[in-house]
Parts: sequence; structure tokens; C-alpha cells
Amino acid sequence: MIAKLRGVIDSSGEDWVILDVQGVGYQVSCSGQTLGKLGRPGEPAVLHTEMRARDEVPYLYGFADRAELEWFRTLTMVQGVGAKVALAILTVMAPDALALAIASGDKAALSRADGVGPKLAARIAAELKDKAQTLSLRLVVERPSSGPATTQTPQPNAEAVSALVNLGYSRGDAFAAVMAVAGEGELPLTDLIRLALKELSA
Repeated sequence: MIAKLRGVIDSSGEDWVILDVQGVGYQVSCSGQTLGKLGRPGEPAVLHTEMRARDEVPYLYGFADRAELEWFRTLTMVQGVGAKVALAILTVMAPDALALAIASGDKAALSRADGVGPKLAARIAAELKDKAQTLSLRLVVERPSSGPATTQTPQPNAEAVSALVNLGYSRGDAFAAVMAVAGEGELPLTDLIRLALKELSA
């Protein structure tokens, strides 16, 4: 099992990249989100990978971060969502946006991906709602901080959801509200709860 590749970008296409790892070229299928984060040919790159076989032929799928890899695995648990469709979904939505879409039942957002019609979008939203919340909260808690040791980590996001659940809100509504107000920054717990409550009352 190849779980991670570190090498130099050789070339890339619409949905793939060839990574040169010590003289061996690995062709890896990727989402548009991951390809957008990679550099140009000749530049170093690291990909988290998943190997799967189709018609007894092995294929490698690569992801810029572990969150996208976990979502790929989760999406392909749904009947009708193969690797190609999962990558299409991850192309139009980053992991956080996908989590919010599933938590809020936004079938229109899911349907923006190639190969996802209204029925499949509804199935994804229904089957993954609970799993999406659990997965996203775990990734938020485990996500490393890129700043100094004193920088606040995203742990308050998970704590804010728990606080809202204790106040009587459903976990789905609480998760969607926190994701909506958290944005790209890292807010203190009290601010997250205050803004999420405002979102829930809107």
C-alpha cells in the first residue's frame, strides 16, 4: 500500500499529476482542489495517497491534505459514488465546504459536481450527515496549528458545537452554524458560540 509520495512534479493534466520519486514516475489522479495547490513541473510536492484497483488494475489517488483523503474515503462509501465522482465533488468543494453542504442538506451544492444528479446528491446528504459531522469535528480537533506554540488551535470549533448541543440544538444545526461562522480564521470559543447563536437565530 502506497500511503504517501514525496517527489518532484514531472507533469500534470486536467485530473492527474505525474510525481517523480527518485526516478520513478507515479501517475496520480487528483481533484481540482489538490491540483490547484501543487506547484509547477520541477517543484517539490507531497501527496497523501490511496491505492484502489479497478478491473484488477491499480490506480493511485492523491490529495494535498489528509482531510481531503478522509472525505474521499467517506464519499466512496455511498452507493453510486465511485472514485471519479468523489474526485469531482472534491474538485468543486473543499473539505470544509463539503462538510457544511452535507450538514445543512444542501443538495444543490452537491449537484454542482459532474456525475452528481439530484437523487445521488440527496443520498449523499442523507447517508453521510452523521458521519460527516463526526469526521469533520475529528479533523478540526486533530488539525495541526501552523503558528507558534501559543497560537490558538481549531479545538474551539468542536467545543462550540458541544456547547450548542448542550443548549438544546441538534448536532447537525450546531455543526452547520459553527462551520458557517468559523471561516478561515481561528476564533476564541466565546466568540464562536456567540456568532453561532446569532446564525441559528437568523
